[in-house]
Amino acid sequence: MTDEATTSPSRRTLLGWGGAGLALGAAAAGGTAAALGTDDGPGQAADSGGAVPFHGAHQAGIATAVQDRLHFAAFDVTTDDRAELIDLLKEWTKASARMTQGHAVGGGAVGDLVEAPPDDTGEALGLKPSRLTLTFGVGPTLFKDKKGKDRFGIAGRRPDALIDLPAFPGDDLEAARSDGDLCVQACADDPQVAVHAIRNLARIGMGKVAVRWSQLGFGKTSSTTPDAQTPRNMMGFKDGTRNIPGTDAAALDKHVWVSEKAGPAWMAGGSYLVARRIRMHIETWDRTSLKEQEDVFGRDKGEGAPYGKQHERDAPNLKAMLPDAHVRLAHPDSNGGIRILRRGYSFTDGTDGLGRLDAGLFFLAYQHDVREGFVPLQRRLARSDALNEYIQHVGSALFAIPPGVRDTDDWWGRALFT
Repeated sequence: MTDEATTSPSRRTLLGWGGAGLALGAAAAGGTAAALGTDDGPGQAADSGGAVPFHGAHQAGIATAVQDRLHFAAFDVTTDDRAELIDLLKEWTKASARMTQGHAVGGGAVGDLVEAPPDDTGEALGLKPSRLTLTFGVGPTLFKDKKGKDRFGIAGRRPDALIDLPAFPGDDLEAARSDGDLCVQACADDPQVAVHAIRNLARIGMGKVAVRWSQLGFGKTSSTTPDAQTPRNMMGFKDGTRNIPGTDAAALDKHVWVSEKAGPAWMAGGSYLVARRIRMHIETWDRTSLKEQEDVFGRDKGEGAPYGKQHERDAPNLKAMLPDAHVRLAHPDSNGGIRILRRGYSFTDGTDGLGRLDAGLFFLAYQHDVREGFVPLQRRLARSDALNEYIQHVGSALFAIPPGVRDTDDWWGRALFT
């Protein structure tokens, strides 16, 4: 995406808020003390090999400077035992705090009892933390499963904002790539570090959770650091020009973080994450004229400038664009000021069996309430976005992202279960 929101459920999610639209474009150093450090800010690391603090008022991996790689996993909880689930969340939190600081899980991959499996799988041995962040969330089915069962006694604590997302025109959602009881978003500058983190959490959870689906991502399609070069999506357009900066505390408070007044109390300081797998029909796009491509987005492909302007960050003249241009439909000025924070990634997952690349955008968007953010934006894009001809949403999930882990006595989801 290049600019503003989302035109079609498929197209818009690919592009994102900031540059092209919601759919596509609009996103082992240190010791124990470092691993236990706290940070209420966006958690910027000094360099691509550094460590992002794990503890803080908000979870890292939201307003944090966007890393280069992604491994996202959704889990089904296979146990019905509340105590077992709580124990798992405590184990996950402890392991995550260590891995984000570049440390091995538990006793490590080597040097412990040779008669027993090691505590860590070992593929990150010798690698730097690579700005790894692990962001945890819970889905609607954790509160009541598909059969309506309240397995963990928390049905009454489901937030009103954790809705079942409506069907959008053009969606072709695959059940095997949608939903989930829990999610973990692993972002890092080294793909092996991100994969190592998800692999270890899945290993720790064996018998209690099972991976429902996962997605690898590369080539970030949005940025939370406006001073950096705006990345491009797989359609070749700059993505995330108008994304919410990770350093803009006022904008984050207004659009991303759940306030204490919004409720429930256990979500204060958290956020809501929409994850959409958006397939791009890139073979068709690649046969489309440059003029039509630019008409679809409402920006030029080289500089990223809005129609009639010279520079990427020039204020767009929306009326100079075609009525169905992605930027025009997704822009906050066309949607009552609605903004979301995007952290999308490109993906290529082989072929579709028909000689075409299975490629596109894995759209990730954070907001304080999807009923006021993603849903109205996607409805608008799904109805009219010219980009819809070239994309389709094939996977979808919504998760409540609790606030950050405050200290070593805290753990993911503690306030929900206590």
